[in-house]
Amino acid sequence: MRWIYLSPHLDDAILSCGGLIYHQTQDGIPVEIWNLMSGTPSADAPLSELACKVHVGWGTASAKETLMLRLAEDHLAAQRVGATPRYFDFLDCIYRNDTDGTPLYTDDIFVPPHIADAMLIEQIAQSLRETLCADDVLVCPLTIGNHPDHVIVRDAVERTGNLLCYYADIPYAMWHPEQFTEIVENLSASSYPITEEEMLVWQDAIAVYASQIEVLFGTEEMMRTGIELYWQVNCGIQLWRPGE
Repeated sequence: MRWIYLSPHLDDAILSCGGLIYHQTQDGIPVEIWNLMSGTPSADAPLSELACKVHVGWGTASAKETLMLRLAEDHLAAQRVGATPRYFDFLDCIYRNDTDGTPLYTDDIFVPPHIADAMLIEQIAQSLRETLCADDVLVCPLTIGNHPDHVIVRDAVERTGNLLCYYADIPYAMWHPEQFTEIVENLSASSYPITEEEMLVWQDAIAVYASQIEVLFGTEEMMRTGIELYWQVNCGIQLWRPGE
């Protein structure tokens, strides 16, 4: 039985579940991280103002440079927790355009999925169906924070019919506790204890995503403090399943 963590972007699964992933791999459980929106846009595709603004925050100058940097970070982070990464060719929302070349997301990345992304949901679901085994356990984001890519991935995963768990999207679960409470209201929680050593490995794996630390946490110290507090409050990591 494989545990497959669905990561909309090149960091989400380890940000949210790195300590549990490490615990599982140390116990000999096969764990894979499937990064869905890790495709590189065409070199001749114009970048939106939003994409350029995001690149500035990440310290990169182009989509190609951005993907090369983030893929390198993700390979190392996955190695730290002992998981096998897999990369799909779907594009991050900041790179997706309508059929006429108009960017789908121009002002913000925390908005409902664009109507033009309806086809993308089924494309992802079909790709997953073709790749999954019947006894795979899937773990996908709860969608706290309402990032369209997280919402799209959850919608696609729920169409596969596989055994499904949900993880709290970090750092958004820390930013929006009111959303967290609402989203898990009809779900059943399970706690997965992890040791302090496993928590430290989790922090170290997140620290590998150097391009994202300032944007997501402010500083590495603030990241480590936030993760430790989350670990203490939850006595490890929680996952959720549909209520019985």
